[in-house]
Amino acid sequence: MKFCSLTDIGIRREMNQDYFFASEEPVGRLPNLFIVADGMGGHKAGDFASRCTVETMAAAARSTQKTDPGEILTECVSRANEAVRTHARRYPETTGMGTTVVATVLTGAKLTTANVGDSRLYLIGGGIRQITRDHSLVQEMVRMGEMDKRSARRHPDRNIITRAVGADELVQTDIFVTMLKPGERILLCSDGLTGMVEDEEILQIVNSADDLTSKTAYLVELANKNGGKDNITVILIDPELER
Repeated sequence: MKFCSLTDIGIRREMNQDYFFASEEPVGRLPNLFIVADGMGGHKAGDFASRCTVETMAAAARSTQKTDPGEILTECVSRANEAVRTHARRYPETTGMGTTVVATVLTGAKLTTANVGDSRLYLIGGGIRQITRDHSLVQEMVRMGEMDKRSARRHPDRNIITRAVGADELVQTDIFVTMLKPGERILLCSDGLTGMVEDEEILQIVNSADDLTSKTAYLVELANKNGGKDNITVILIDPELER
């Protein structure tokens, strides 16, 4: 397995409220662990929410007695939700903070992914397929047939999410189990990438002849070139499965 990770403040933001964790080595009973979180809230609140979520999840993965990756990730998100809410109760100025999170574990060719919010995981090979489902207002409208995908990308409310770590007493985590095809690569990212770069452009960059480091850097560079309206975080993984 090879991977490259990168986060960038973007052009318009004064603070990077994204946070990530990437380990190809075992984390507790997980064989590896990759996490991207995109915080929201007032000054430093979103920054804290994303960092707290990622750090709490990594710690929970190391201490849990569970063995199933999906159950472990669900517990990790639940503990992170509790940690964020506990901090908000202790420090009222951070009330209302929250964060998206997408996390994944690779076991052989099986990928187990957890998702809350609109950070995404894609599998990229001959085509590009989004594995996670956005918990956002406009994507709910797309799923109900009230809006097409192209209009959703430009909708003024596209950044309103309907589910977040820290938002409610109990957090609902989506779990996806996917079998990778030989040659597919894994992309985790915040919406600072997907809001600025079309899926087809992502596909072309990931399938280029460049190395992982160059591909990751160019994804971030293109997001900034196209406006850089948000923080940008990218983790690109090559599982190196035999073709």
